[in-house]
Formats: sequence, structure tokens, C-alpha cells
Amino acid sequence: MSTVTLYRPVGEAELALIAGNGWRAFPPRLPEQPIFYPVMNADYAGQIARDWNSKHEPSGVGHVLAFDLPQDVTDRWPVQIAGGRVHEELWVPAEELDAFNNMIVGPIRRIATYRDGARVEEAQ
Repeated sequence: MSTVTLYRPVGEAELALIAGNGWRAFPPRLPEQPIFYPVMNADYAGQIARDWNSKHEPSGVGHVLAFDLPQDVTDRWPVQIAGGRVHEELWVPAEELDAFNNMIVGPIRRIATYRDGARVEEAQ
């Protein structure tokens, strides 16, 4: 099976929930979050983790996660452009997150951490 790697910038609270799921699933969305949006490239995920999560999360920390899905995932949830060409996202309706999680191949991996806007460690 061919897979594609997607990325998700998260704060400490979401990271803890993912770890609690055995690194196999993303937590349900909150009522005010109708869309789950993983991104298509590590640079964009790093930009969000660095410029948003690490500066707006109470902990001052943001992480970049990577995970794999079957290549045809973009047939089900087409890629959306949220700004420039590098800002590619999948917009998964919150009610479809369980189906999305069931498609994840292997574990979710933490690949970068940012604290107060600076990259602080390489992860897993």
C-alpha cells in the first residue's frame, strides 16, 4: 500500500491526548472546531507550531507530529490551499475524524518541538 505523510502542529494538551491514545489517533474536536486540518508538509506544520502554538499555548510549547495515511486519502478529503501554495491542508469534518483515525498507518510520531518560537529538539 502506498502512503502519504501528513503533519499536525499541536500544543501540549493535544499531545497528551494523542499519547493517551497510544499514538494511534487524534482526539475528538471541540464543539467550536468543526474541522480537523492536518497539513501536507513539514515546513507549514513547523511554521504553525513555531509561530502560533509556541506563542499562544499556556505552556509556550508547540510540536510537529507526522503520520501516514493511504495515498488515496486526498480523494476522500481534497487538499485545500489556506494562503500560499505551501499552506496545503486537508479539511476533515469533525464528524469524520473517527474514520480518518482508522486510516492512520502505524503510529503518530513527534518530529519537532518549539519553545517560545525557537526549535528546541529533534524528536522521535
